[in-house]
Amino acid sequence: MLEALIIILVVGAIAGWLAGLLVQGTGYGLVGDIVVGILGALVTGLLLPQIGIVLTFGGGILGSIIAAFIGAVILLVVVKLIRKILA
Repeated sequence: MLEALIIILVVGAIAGWLAGLLVQGTGYGLVGDIVVGILGALVTGLLLPQIGIVLTFGGGILGSIIAAFIGAVILLVVVKLIRKILA
């Protein structure tokens, strides 16, 4: 159980950090990037299978990081657009 939590945090941190590099101007920092990465993993874990996309390439951790990265980028772009509209 503890190992799974650590893996989720590491995958989320890597995915969130990479997404933060790609989507500039969000400014959430490391903790925010971890949260966005974990939420991104949840989003893609629920959304991608619903539309028929299964990320099996790379297997294991690499596939999880790629899926979480895609979700984190989507979340960062949506939040950035909402901030822009509200500003």
